[in-house]
Amino acid sequence: MRFQRAYLIGFALHFFLLVTVASRDFFAVLADGSSYLPAALEPRWRMLEDATFTVLGQKLPPNNLMRETIACYLHAAGIEAGYGYFAPNVPYSYKLVFQLTYPNGTTEYELPSVATTETGRRLPTLLDFIAANRYEPLRQLILKMLAYSVWQHHRDALRIRAVFGMVITPSIAGYRRGDEPSYAVVCAYDFGFTKTERSPP
Repeated sequence: MRFQRAYLIGFALHFFLLVTVASRDFFAVLADGSSYLPAALEPRWRMLEDATFTVLGQKLPPNNLMRETIACYLHAAGIEAGYGYFAPNVPYSYKLVFQLTYPNGTTEYELPSVATTETGRRLPTLLDFIAANRYEPLRQLILKMLAYSVWQHHRDALRIRAVFGMVITPSIAGYRRGDEPSYAVVCAYDFGFTKTERSPP
């Protein structure tokens, strides 16, 4: 009887976290205006989304034990997924471009490169995670590690700017008018590396 009660409590907590994460992703879609619901409701959806962040402990300090415990369980149980549980939801198209500046003033542009097909399939999920992550130091660290992998092939580069943006596709009416997709910058960081660095930052 005692074990049954423990299993029931564990199932209830697991199901509660699952529904909370799913609701967070659902409210995020509505708050971004990605539905046919009135735009006047978007502040309410944003408020509900913020409430789920509070429940999941994501507004606590980064080193808070409760926040770390919940985050660890969400990732270990596979609840914290890239696209949420209300699939199918087509995510935004994100793009990452590296601008390399050399000592003579010339610039080059590079896209993230992958070694295997499997890694290539995971890259869009990583970009989606970067966009959804609101913790600025973590976002900057991930982009710095990606920039470092690019710098390893261009060690003469003086500076690398990582520009992370979102491709905004026009509406159906816009396509009929001949509108082209636009590009909105989400964030940009400048990184500098030295030739003595041999390991990722």
